[in-house]
Order: sequence, then C-alpha cells, then structure tokens
Amino acid sequence: QVQLVESGGGLVQPGGSLRLSCAAAGLPFSIIVMNWFRQAPGKEREFVAAVGSSNRRTNYADSVKGRFSISRDNVKNTMYLQMNSLKPEDTAVYYCNTAWGGGSWGQGTQVTVSS
Repeated sequence: QVQLVESGGGLVQPGGSLRLSCAAAGLPFSIIVMNWFRQAPGKEREFVAAVGSSNRRTNYADSVKGRFSISRDNVKNTMYLQMNSLKPEDTAVYYCNTAWGGGSWGQGTQVTVSS
C-alpha cells in the first residue's frame, strides 16, 4: 500500500521560507518521478514541481521558478520542496504525488503566507 505523508507546512510572512517534506512508503521510490501539487481555496489543484529518479532532472511551474527548489533523498525515501521568497499567492494546501501504480496523493500540508 502506497503511503505519502507531507510535513513542514505552516504560517510564514511574505518573503519568508519553508521546507516541505514528503515521506514515501510502499513504492519503488528511487526509480519513479515524484511531484508536488498545490490547491488554493476556490481554485483547482495545480502542478508545482517534479523531480526525476535522480536530482538531475527537475521541472517547475512558471509561477515558482527561481523561488522553489525540489529535491529527493533516495536513501530516506523522502522528497523535499524548499520554498523561498514566499508570496501570499503561494498560500495553499501542498500535496505530494506520484503517477506510479495508478497514482497516489498524500493528505496535504497547509502553507499560509500572510503578514
């Protein structure tokens, strides 16, 4: 059974930073693409970033390029999202995702950017 557990969300002021983590179990973590999505209130879930099986291939939504950095630790079966220069429009629930095995989602972690 696939388990994806996000952590690291919270309240931060504009311009601040947060680091999200996604702990994975029940899947061949080291060989699959992993993704971050987010969903703001009243909006559809949107893609944020993806990382290939190693840290050499990454992809970002235009809205977060240059501010967010995705990475993974294949020994710890954990993916990360370093978020810098946060803006109020980054406020959302952030989800860990994989398309492997038909697709799985974590429960999400709330990120609120507000002064």
